[in-house]
Amino acid sequence: MSDFYDALETRDPAEREAALFARLPEILKHALHSPAYAERLKGIDPAGITSREALARLPVLRKAELPELQKSALPFGGLIADVPGSFGHLFTSPGPIFEPESATSDPWRSARGLFAAGFRRGDVVLNTFSYHLTPGGFIMDSGARALGCAVIPAGPGNTEQQFELIEAYRPVAYCGTPDFLKILLDSAAASERDVSSIRRALVSGAAFPKSLQEEFSSRGIEAYQAYATADIGFIAYETLARDGLVLNEDIIVEIVRPGTGDPVPEGEVGEIVVTTLDPYHPFVRLALGDLTAVMAGASSCGRSNTRIKGWMGRADQATKVKGMFVRPEQVAEIGRRHPELGRLRLRVTREGETDVMTLVAETARPGDDLAAAVGVTLQNIAKLKGAVTFVSPGGLPNDGKVIADERTYD
Repeated sequence: MSDFYDALETRDPAEREAALFARLPEILKHALHSPAYAERLKGIDPAGITSREALARLPVLRKAELPELQKSALPFGGLIADVPGSFGHLFTSPGPIFEPESATSDPWRSARGLFAAGFRRGDVVLNTFSYHLTPGGFIMDSGARALGCAVIPAGPGNTEQQFELIEAYRPVAYCGTPDFLKILLDSAAASERDVSSIRRALVSGAAFPKSLQEEFSSRGIEAYQAYATADIGFIAYETLARDGLVLNEDIIVEIVRPGTGDPVPEGEVGEIVVTTLDPYHPFVRLALGDLTAVMAGASSCGRSNTRIKGWMGRADQATKVKGMFVRPEQVAEIGRRHPELGRLRLRVTREGETDVMTLVAETARPGDDLAAAVGVTLQNIAKLKGAVTFVSPGGLPNDGKVIADERTYD
């Protein structure tokens, strides 16, 4: 039995990169059939977007923009050319954000991640992600069925009924949040119900610390995590090597500086931006608002795609100071106007009953004149005064944080 879902997982990275960007121009042509992308990408020649450098010049679409875009042009904000009736399922997620599911096999690209977690043809899978209006349950369901698994569409909650299903169908695999798996195991132990058939799991949607992974392992369940979203589906997944999350095939992932569309160097924490190669539902540079970093080298499992560290927090760090919002893109604009600065962090604190802003900037050439100039730029952009301090290059943590709200209200 192969350790890999298909040969795409082990191809030369340069071959993968060339294949992705050879397909991208055609996807952009499809995107331009929709009114919103036709406006956003006006003047763009799809034939010229064949590299990461060219892609990085296209505008970023922020996930936080989707509710307003869709509200102004229901249901999909003008980002999809096809009509709702051409899709397989139609969902909504908090926002609200309306999401279609393509009428194809494995539309969320989840089978690959399930395979990496040990799911195989003929397995019975207990799927506890919700099937009610949101795509979560269907993301796992479609991938498991594409592998040839039988799926119990259990949804979350109601542990007594879950036990009945488990004891009747004897599922060997679980999909759901790690929290709910722990609840099931603890409740089963307390009520002497038999859930011993479950031997592997694919978890997502909540933090999965090593301590919980080890607890599941001690109870006979090898659980692996996936990074997935309701709009994209599977973006990255854990393998038996447990050395980071391997990016999925058929998508282009960039890590950019929060508040911008500018790619960061390998290893630096930034915001995840995804371009999908789905002609029916293309996303072009969708910024998800989540932080991660690329890991050096390839996974020891043999898969050759890029690895990321997994979810490392939120890039959407907007905060209100003296009644006015300050946003990461404003901090990024300061950096653009002062290229002699490196990483920036805007610290927001309290002195007495007053909000105080301090911009901490990396630079190799600190000085009073530079501090004064940066202070003027900060005030012009944020419409608020703030102090400016400097640290040496590398003096700020590599955690993707652009705005640090450190206020306490004792």
